[in-house]
Amino acid sequence: MMWEKENFGGMQSAAEIVRHRRDWRLVQRLRADMSRAPDILLITTDQQRGDCIGGGGRGVRTPNIDRIAARGARFDTCITPHPMCQAARASILTGKLPYSHGVRDNGRNLDPVLADAGLAGTFGRAGYDTRFIGKAHFSTHETFEPTGFAECYDSVARFAEDWNGPYMGFENVALTLRPHHHCGWKDRPYGLHYERFLDHDGQGAARWARAKDKVAPMTAHKQVWRSALQDEWMSTSWVGDRAMDMLRAGSDRPQLSWVSFPDPHPPFLAASPWASLYDPATVDLPPHRQLDLDRRPWWHRAFLESPARRTQARKHAEDQPYWGNDDALNDRDLRDVIAVYYGMIAAIDYQVGRMLDFLEASGRLQNTIVIFTSDHGEWLGDHGLLLKGPMLYDGLLRVPLVMAGPGITQGRYDAPVSTVDLRATLAKLCGLAVSPDDGAALTDVMAGGTREVAHNEWEVDARRSGVDLDLRTVRSTTHRLSVDLKSGAGELYDLSTDPHEMTNLWDSSGAAPVRDRLTATIQPARPGMIPAAPRVGWH
Repeated sequence: MMWEKENFGGMQSAAEIVRHRRDWRLVQRLRADMSRAPDILLITTDQQRGDCIGGGGRGVRTPNIDRIAARGARFDTCITPHPMCQAARASILTGKLPYSHGVRDNGRNLDPVLADAGLAGTFGRAGYDTRFIGKAHFSTHETFEPTGFAECYDSVARFAEDWNGPYMGFENVALTLRPHHHCGWKDRPYGLHYERFLDHDGQGAARWARAKDKVAPMTAHKQVWRSALQDEWMSTSWVGDRAMDMLRAGSDRPQLSWVSFPDPHPPFLAASPWASLYDPATVDLPPHRQLDLDRRPWWHRAFLESPARRTQARKHAEDQPYWGNDDALNDRDLRDVIAVYYGMIAAIDYQVGRMLDFLEASGRLQNTIVIFTSDHGEWLGDHGLLLKGPMLYDGLLRVPLVMAGPGITQGRYDAPVSTVDLRATLAKLCGLAVSPDDGAALTDVMAGGTREVAHNEWEVDARRSGVDLDLRTVRSTTHRLSVDLKSGAGELYDLSTDPHEMTNLWDSSGAAPVRDRLTATIQPARPGMIPAAPRVGWH
């Protein structure tokens, strides 16, 4: 079994050696009864592109995520149902597209009743021990008024420090409230489990400030730096450690555990050694990295040029700059961003390896369904863009999806699928009857079945994003189509011949049959849609 920090030069501390020896003593106690229902370990990241795992086409190395793919299934055309955190995560939880669960954008809260009918609630009622660790973002952090949810900055003080759930269908949770460093620190009681960890000795504010201190080699762009904070205090390490605690403790019931890493979401920062693992001079740059708005639908320019995103009052980020990105990216800055972004992914991959090693050593890996995916992607310089918005280029739309375990057929699949399929897939693999949702079990794809398209939908509103859109996106194996149902404007790209989405075929007579076929799969008012949840905040 592999207890060393594989592929990263034996960076093993004495504390880790002691812990690993203790793990070995736990092996016999925790060795699974293989006749019981499979455990489920769902590992997610935030804002990780589909091409940013091993074999995806970029220069990032992920040996442990690759271990999952090597012994199981890899879905190369998996998309997010929404390019924003809250809606995408609500879809994974509920198995519903955003217009069916009401979270049509960030700043709109998921109904707890819908959450309870989702993944965790369904498996909990079937006897599973359900746990969540890390960034949930099922409800809005920064709100206009207190909402009563634990993830609300203005409501969290109502929750006792020993509160561990239940939350959104999960029996037990350990959450981050401030998962990213674009917000300011606030002392107790305005924090959750990660913030209390940082502040256990009263030094939380100092550690938060230190995370924002830069160390060499220095960077110029406001979205990226190498952090002075030690790695043990970073959210990735905290999530990994809590996940290991959970695995060591075991359970007398089968477990469904969602382990949710907040990175590599911006701002892009990492601690040593991950921050310097990749040399900016040698990272791969996107081939087309200039803004080209004249050849795109109207909303691309309107979104980027709208003042709305810059004028939102954010009382919990008063000490921070405007975090959107409007300036032209130069290659030096982009190299820094990509190098640190890759380092953030490497730090997560190491934690994935720790979990896999322990499951293997304890004899539980063969009876555990392990899934790795992300909520949505990142532009990362494509078309001169950084971060995310209503331009659904492949880097933002497509996410990694690999899985291994009982019932999963080994292979690499290119059918268009979605993270909205995970609830149905896990229910099928575990033999549970569930209420209908918008997903479909991926077992049909693994059995050789085909799929025509996967869907993404976003009600973009001018109050938050500067433009009003009913933006629907369809992804097939070969094409990506996005259309605003309000204005009728759209874009269409043939990814088989134009993988960098340079030529918009929307008005091409030769592409009209494909455009019409894909557009016909969009249902403006399909059964199961519900009104948008009220806007209660921004993020």
